[in-house]
This record gives sequence, structure tokens and C-alpha cells, in this order.
Amino acid sequence: MMKTIIHALALPALAFAFPPFHHGAPSASDGLTVSTTSGQVHGKVDPALPNVHQFLGIPYAAPPVGSLRWTAPQLLDQPGAQIEATELPVSCPQYVTNQGNSLYVRDVLEFNLQGLNQTGATSEDCLTVSVWAPANATAAKDHWSLSTAKSSGLPVLIFIYGGGFSTGGVDVPYQIPAQWVNRTGDHIVVSFNYRVNIFGFPNAAGLGEQNFGLLDQRAVVEWCQKNIAAFGGDPDHPIVSGLIMDSGTAESPITTDDTTRSNFTFVANNVGCSDLASEPAQQLACMRNVSAAKLEDFFATYQESGATPALGFTPIVDGSVVFANYTERALAGQQAKIPAIIGTNAQDGVPFVAYQPTGPANQTLVLEALLTIFFCPTTETIRLRQKTGRLTYRYLYAGNFTNISPQPWMGAYHSSELPMLMGTHPDFRGPSTALEYATSHAFQDAYVAFASDPVGGLASQDWSPYTQIGADNVREFGAGVAVQDTSIGSIEALCSGPAPAAPL
Repeated sequence: MMKTIIHALALPALAFAFPPFHHGAPSASDGLTVSTTSGQVHGKVDPALPNVHQFLGIPYAAPPVGSLRWTAPQLLDQPGAQIEATELPVSCPQYVTNQGNSLYVRDVLEFNLQGLNQTGATSEDCLTVSVWAPANATAAKDHWSLSTAKSSGLPVLIFIYGGGFSTGGVDVPYQIPAQWVNRTGDHIVVSFNYRVNIFGFPNAAGLGEQNFGLLDQRAVVEWCQKNIAAFGGDPDHPIVSGLIMDSGTAESPITTDDTTRSNFTFVANNVGCSDLASEPAQQLACMRNVSAAKLEDFFATYQESGATPALGFTPIVDGSVVFANYTERALAGQQAKIPAIIGTNAQDGVPFVAYQPTGPANQTLVLEALLTIFFCPTTETIRLRQKTGRLTYRYLYAGNFTNISPQPWMGAYHSSELPMLMGTHPDFRGPSTALEYATSHAFQDAYVAFASDPVGGLASQDWSPYTQIGADNVREFGAGVAVQDTSIGSIEALCSGPAPAAPL
């Protein structure tokens, strides 16, 4: 039975369109044509990666434009449509600054859209899903009927990019999984675009629902359940069989504190929809007629000016998709009863303090960022899972490789594990070392083993469940050896619930 695994990123893993490989019309037996609810999809093969079939930019929902802006995604049902899925899709509207103090715009642009230090091409018509499948999997299932696809298939990992719900997209160079699938040939990876910033999380008074970016994520999972058989997966499975929380958890401090919805009104007042705060429906109607470019241009101008307060649009507690009481809900048994891998990076905090070419001047601030944003929320999530009997594995990524971390002080900074997972680590700034390849392969193989069998698959990797905070079976990747077990109890002891125990 195929297992669908969600690999979720919440915080900055901030992207480069590879030149498309132009091929002739796909034959009836080459596996590059598949039937989906979105239409007849025609994919491609990159000659440099012959073992993977790539289906890029398949629309999964109606374009969220005009009257559909700020509405829940509407899954497509157009099986007769013809879709050329041979180029990486553009991402949803966003603004990526090339100013300020960040290693993501100074040293490692490959985490940005299209590998740029500025906003790449975007479009509001962006709700697309991309699938990377082993060539032999799609060739064997060429022109399958969705109603008769019943045989066992490959494990599927659905990758959700990060970016603090403000940026991110499929066209991020470090996060393209083609090399991973080409190497192993034993799993399928799905990535997709979802709405971010004001388009995904408007927090507008005229709306009932608000968390459209999260609803987009749910829609893709449903799309996969309906369609993954056509790419070599098994449709007979629970909608999600396991979780990999790689960049924060529900305990992370990521929800908005804009309870008065002033950010949306402030933008409205500056793009031609002024004096409508007392008429939410009219304000919303006006804002739906403002072009996406004008909205993003205002946001960019405002941010670049250094004006305060800063504008932000992130998930809103609504009691339906996002909750305010995760601890209480967990203790009451109101969390998914599925296995999880939960991890952090050894230097997760580095990108979140003032940038200096020689490294952060204040290591206390680095530790505070590590604990507040990532480590303590993760530890609390694990503690609650242990208390309620949820099967959990914990890891620490600790690699410090020069072609990913060009300055030694960067270490295993936040998101530096993603090139290791995707196999893109040798693509920029020189070749990878033998240890780097070994670490990448160990990381990849652990994920696939978990996806194949979330309950028992990691036994093949000699990785034991994490049943007690402070135990010595945290799986560590890249610290001098590819993989080993360690204890991080001394750092866990710095946490009290999802926050640091005391001022540092």
C-alpha cells in the first residue's frame, strides 16, 4: 500500500527555472502522458536525469483571480484538457527583498525564487502541482484509468515549501527533487504552489475564511489522493499516513497578532480602496479589483522604505484550520494518530540575527532565535506526542559543508538540510565531498523508508523511536560522519513548554 507523507516547512526556506527539455510528442508507451482530473498531462525527461519523469506545473485548482481571489481553492475537474507540463511553473505573488541582513540574499541565493536576489517571475494564476516519478513507474501505468488503478504503488512524499508564509515556490533551485528521484527510483515526490502573504492570509474583515494558503495545501493532498495512481502510486490509502516536520510545528510562533485586521485595511487605504474600513464587503470588493502587481508593488515599496510597523500576513487563528490551544487539544487526543519525524538544525537561529560577513556578533541572540523559533516549539510538540502515545522520531541536522555553507560560521543554518534531501548540494559552489554524499544518501534513504512504512520502516535504518526527552537516540546527520545517534538533552533542558525556560 502506498504511503503519502507530508513533508512540511513553515519558516524560511526561501528558487530558477531550469531550461526546458523540448521533446517530440509523447508516444503511447513512454510514460510521459497521464490522465488526471486536471486533464491529459504531458511531461518530460531531462537527458541528464533519465530515470525520472517530470510533470511540471499541472493546475490543480481554478485560478484564484477576480471574484475567486480570497476564496477557498476549487479543485479542477476537466479530464479532457490538454496540459503541457514541461517547464517549472512560476510562483504565487510575493515580494523577496534584496536588501537587509540575511544570508539568503548575501550568500545562498538558491533558496530564493529562481535563484535570484530579488523577486522572480510570479503570477496570481499559480495554483499548480508538480510530480517527479521514477520513469519505470509512469511507463508501466501509461494511460491508466483513474477508476481502475488499484494495484500497489510507490510511496509518495508531498513537499510543502517554507518561507514564513510570505515567500516560496516550486521554482527554488535547492528544493527541486529531480536528482533525488533519479538516484533512488523508489518513491514519488510532489511539490506545489500555494498562496502566500496577503493573497494567502489576508485577515480581512469582509471574509469568513482567511487561511487560504493552508486550504491550498489541503486541496493538493486531495488532488494527490485522486490522481497519484496515474503516476505510479496506489490510491487506496489514508489521505496522509505520516508527517515530517522539518521547519517548525503547530507550536511555532507563526500566527498573526493583528487582531484588529489593520494590515489589510492599511494596504486597502494605499491602493485606492480608502475609507471603506467600516464597510468590509465594499472594501473586499474594491480590493479584488486591484491588480496583484499593484498590491505587491505597494508592499515592496513600503518594506524597502524601512517604514514601521512592518506589514505581515500570516495564518490566523480561526478554530477550524488554525487553533489557539494546541497543547490542550493534544492532551485531549485531538491530534492525528499518525507517525512523525520531527527535526531541527544545529544552527537554525543563524539567519534570524543581524548579518555580518564574519558571523553573528552576539551568540546569545543566535541561541535565543534557535530556541524561540524552532527548538523549543519542536521539543514541546515531541513531548506532547510522547505523552499521548504518538510514534515519533527526532533528528538533528548538523552538517557544515562549504558548498552549502560558504562561510564556516553558517554551520547547519536553517534550511541547509534541504539541498541534502533533494540531492542538489553539488549544483552550486563546487563539488560535494564523500561525506556530503554519504550524509545526503542517509538522509534521503531515511525519508523514503519512513514513507514506505511510517510505523516500521525506520527499523531498516536502525533508527529507534524517540520515547523520552533527553534520550540518546536523536538521529544526527552530517556531524563528522553521515549518521549517528546522539543526545541533545542539554539543549532540551533550556526549554519550558514551547518557549525558552528563562532569559538567556
